[in-house]
Formats: sequence, C-alpha cells, structure tokens
Amino acid sequence: MMGMKKLLQRLLTALVCVSFLTACHGSQGLPAFEVPEQWDASRDYEITFWAKNDTNKTQTKIYEDAIADFEALYPNVHVNMRLYTDYGKIYNDVITNIATGTTPNVCITYPDHIATYMTGTNIVVPLDDLFADGRYGLGGSELAFDGPTQAQIVPQFLDECVLDGAHYAIPYMRSTEICYVNKTYVEALGFELPDVLTWDFVWEVSEAATAKNADGTYAVNGQQVLIPFIDKSTDNMMIQMLRQRGAGYSTDDGQIQIFNDDTKDILYTVAQHAGTGAFSTFKISGYPANFLNAGQCIFAIDSSAGATWMGSDAPLVDISPDKLVQFETAVRMVPQYDPSSPQMISQGPSICVFNKEDSDEVLASWLFAQYLLTNDVQIAYAQTEGYVPVTTKAQEAPEYQDYLARAGEDNQEHYAVKIEATRVLLDNAANTFVTPVFNGSTSLRDAAGQLIENVAKSVRRKETVDDAYLESMFDDVLALYHLDQLGGATVGADKEALGPLPTASKALIGVLVVAWVGIAIVAGRDWLRRRNE
Repeated sequence: MMGMKKLLQRLLTALVCVSFLTACHGSQGLPAFEVPEQWDASRDYEITFWAKNDTNKTQTKIYEDAIADFEALYPNVHVNMRLYTDYGKIYNDVITNIATGTTPNVCITYPDHIATYMTGTNIVVPLDDLFADGRYGLGGSELAFDGPTQAQIVPQFLDECVLDGAHYAIPYMRSTEICYVNKTYVEALGFELPDVLTWDFVWEVSEAATAKNADGTYAVNGQQVLIPFIDKSTDNMMIQMLRQRGAGYSTDDGQIQIFNDDTKDILYTVAQHAGTGAFSTFKISGYPANFLNAGQCIFAIDSSAGATWMGSDAPLVDISPDKLVQFETAVRMVPQYDPSSPQMISQGPSICVFNKEDSDEVLASWLFAQYLLTNDVQIAYAQTEGYVPVTTKAQEAPEYQDYLARAGEDNQEHYAVKIEATRVLLDNAANTFVTPVFNGSTSLRDAAGQLIENVAKSVRRKETVDDAYLESMFDDVLALYHLDQLGGATVGADKEALGPLPTASKALIGVLVVAWVGIAIVAGRDWLRRRNE
C-alpha cells in the first residue's frame, strides 16, 4: 500500500512539473525592456556583436572601422565582434544561447530567424519606444553621431522588420534576386534580349540552347558542358513565381498555403525543363557564376549581392583564367509572368538587439546598432557588393551618387555589373515584396526550395513526375519541415488552410491543462486518504 502511495505521489509530482515546464518553456524570465530615464555614461559596458561576411576582408575592415569609430565616440563601450560565414550558423548559435541565457547583444540576422527567437519571453527587444525616444532614439538629441531619423529609413525596408505589430529589428542592407545574362549567347541563338525578361522567354531560349553539334558539343558554346539556366536560390524562385501568379504561399498570421495547384503547375514546368537539361539548381550542379563565367550558362539567377562574382571581368571570379570566356553580361530583374506588373523579392540582413537584465547595457547595444545606419557604414558596405543602403540619407548622399555615376570606371569598386544590379533594386523598390514572418516561416521558405530541388533531382533519376508523385512529395515535405506542426498546413488546393491557434486559445488550453492537473492532485490525495483509512 505504501509503495502504491509513493508511486502516486511521484506521478502527481511529475504532472505538476510538466504543467510548470509547459507554462515556462522558452522563457528566460527577463523583465520587459524599458528605456532608462537616463543612460549611465559613467559606467563601462562590454557588448557582443555577431555579424556575417563571406570571408570578404573589405567587409571585415568596415566592421572593424565602425567599431573603432563608435568606441572613439563612446569610450566606455567596448564591442566584441564575432564573425560568421553563414546566417544559418548565427541562427543556430543564437537558439543555443537563448537556452543558456548567453545571447549576443547585437546580431545581424533575418526577420524569419527573429520570429523564432521571439518564442522565448522578452528575448528580443521591441524597438518602437527606442525609435521614438527623443534622447537616444533615431535622430535623438543626445546621440554622439549623425544617425538617420525614422523617416529617413526606406519605408519598405523598415516594414520588413515588423513582427507581431512591433518593430523588432532595423534593416541593415537590402538586396534582391537578379538574372545575370550572357547576352552574347542570347543573340547568337537568334533572340533579342528584352528589357524585362519573361519566364516564357527564358524557357524558350534555354531550350534552344540545348541544341548540339554532331560531335556532341553544344552548338552555342562549342563545349561539352552547358546548363542554360541555373538558379542559385530555389526557395526565392518558388516564392517569386507564386507571388507573380497571385498564388498562395502563406498568410501574415502563418497559414500555410503553398501546397496548391499553382505550385503543381510550376513544378511540372520545372520537371519539363530539367528533363531536357535546360534547367538546374545550385544544389544540384554548382555555383551559377562559375558556369556563367566559363560560358556554360546563359541565365544565372543569384542575389544582387553576388554581382561581384558575375561576368568575364568580375573582380571575384572563382574559376581559373584559362576557363574564362569573354561575353557581354546583361543585368535584368528576375523573369516575370506579367512584365507590366513586375514582382521581385526584397531580402537582406537586419539588426536586432537582445534583452538583458541591465537596461543600460541594452541601451548601449542600441546605440551601436544605430551607428551601423550612419552614412559612413552604409555607403562603405554597399560599395563592397550589390547591396543598397537602407536609408534615403545614405542613398541621396553626394558620395553615394558619385559612386553610382562612376559605373564601369574600373572592375573593382565601380564594377559595372555590380552597380547595374544595385540600380535594379533602387529603381524598383516599389515593385519589391517580402514574405510573411512568423515562427516557422524559415521552415516554410526551406520547404519552398525543397519542392523544386526534389522535382529536378527526380527527373534526372528518370522518375515519373505526375499528380501522385506531387501529392506524395507534398506530404513528405510537409513532414520533413514540420509544417504540419504549425497548425496551418494542408496538402491539396481544395483543402482549407487552418491558421495557428490564437493566443487566447493557447492560453485557455494552458489554463485547462493546469486545472486538470489540479483536479488530478486533489482526487489523488482523496483516494490516498481513503485508502489509508
């Protein structure tokens, strides 16, 4: 009898612990950040800054210079920088450090990632109160530097940083997807390159380019290798194609809509052209710039930030000089279904500030984050690759306008392809869009690309791509990326997508769980008392 009593007691204890763990999961117990009445500038602060570059020494020096200049203005603040070569690694390390309460102070990351960080309580600092603070906010009176006001941050870029109705980041740099074209080969195939590419045009030219000579070489380049169209980012490819068609991807509140008939139609098209060898992806074949520069690709889609790798005279060519082929490189926005109403994705890193016990430390972090928006940092970083500064203050600065005007003056800082790619985004800011951000949106983005990758690989393996294949693949991808756990994913165009549970519903479920645990405890105690009597 006593053994049964101890067993029940342990069971009830376990139930209570589970209820508390459920209620407290993801929380560090930090209080919500409030802007200090007055920042204590007499104290010393040490903050950590996590950033990303592609082993680009110029970018590293820009960060180092920015830190040195900031520390000269604020001698009591010391910034420790940690560099990564991949945003995914930053994301993984932040998630790990949330659990141990050792997040960085300032981090360059993506809004999709921030949405996951925010699943913990008060982990990321909401910035609206800081924006508006007359002393330390954007354009504040007590700043030691000439930073932008909120009105001087490009509205479309700032809007990307809104999560759950509040700003949880500030934009750092922006880019878009660009189609880099071997214009020489397009014309050799008998086509005239339009100002705005259409998907029909790209597919038609790509198929024409698969024609071979009697010896098995490709007619257009005389080589054994040619992949007419390679896309670096298949997630962006799928997202942009769906957007251009007005098809479902997801809603702002996290309803998953990607498994629809438009997606199937896109995948059938991918299967068709992957089957002829006219299309491939970075994950399957390799970096599109290398194929483009070797005369083995005609349409290479990559970020505008990758422009310095594109073209015969690119400053960051990754292939040996003997493999380079001379051709005229044209720069275009990504292909469109309707050229009169172009749609192109806006992307790029943002800056978030993590909450700490010490609100003065958070404010010191915010000051450094703001400093990264000053003209010196924005213009210098934008000149390294095909990025666009996120402030009109920087975009309109005489030194930046002079930089743009000198396109083609050299093949380094003023490399023509890089500046042309930048201009595509500057001229089309109103035609850009962003995907909804929510906890799980990173997984959805990965799933979007996986659909194209799977189909392209299956065709190469001579597998049949039909409705049964696509339905089965939808189920597999749904499970692989745990989209079924988001509460909004369904497979099939005729099935209604259910959104995630509202916060109030989640709270009610939590209350019910605790209530049932309490009932179990009371009932267990009564049973034990009666048993002992």
